[in-house]
Amino acid sequence: MKHAHLIACHECDLVHQLGAIPQGGAARCSRCGATLYRPKTDSLNRTLALALAGLILYIIANTYPFLGFQIGAQIRETTLATGIYQLYQQEMNTIATLVLITVVIVPAVHLLCMLYILLPLNQNVVPHHLAGVLRLVIFLKPWGMMEVFLLGILVSVVKLVKMATIIPGVALYAFLALIFVLAAMMVTLDEHVVWEKLEPTP
Repeated sequence: MKHAHLIACHECDLVHQLGAIPQGGAARCSRCGATLYRPKTDSLNRTLALALAGLILYIIANTYPFLGFQIGAQIRETTLATGIYQLYQQEMNTIATLVLITVVIVPAVHLLCMLYILLPLNQNVVPHHLAGVLRLVIFLKPWGMMEVFLLGILVSVVKLVKMATIIPGVALYAFLALIFVLAAMMVTLDEHVVWEKLEPTP
């Protein structure tokens, strides 16, 4: 049986003792009426499935051709890695580093952290350093800027379309799908359920 734990209202900071909430229900602040918490159905299993799908998409997005440029009979394909390398070659070190961190490193760490948390919990095992890893996941949320990078790619493609024929690669479609999968993963994750795994059994 789930036992009560403390939760602060995001609107007025009043601290409540939160007990069991039925599926479809929600806890509301007794002072301002703001929603404190709404349980998510089968959160851990659904989030784990999305994380596994995200890992597959991430591997595809980083290994297969991202875009192809055809000028006459010549076709040149690029990957995410070669694109970042070209930015360094053009001495755009700051932009290249930002792309590397926000598009390659952060999503990888995010997915690996989620799998580190969810795979053991799926087997009713609490992983070591669960609290620290979950805090890292929460910290990384604003640093994933894949959609901004994709928007920049689309703007560049519009400018290049007059110079060459643009051929979308498999990685581009995987990258687009990965953006939606990562967003769905964070919406589906019920952080309260994960935190409850750290609480001692009464």
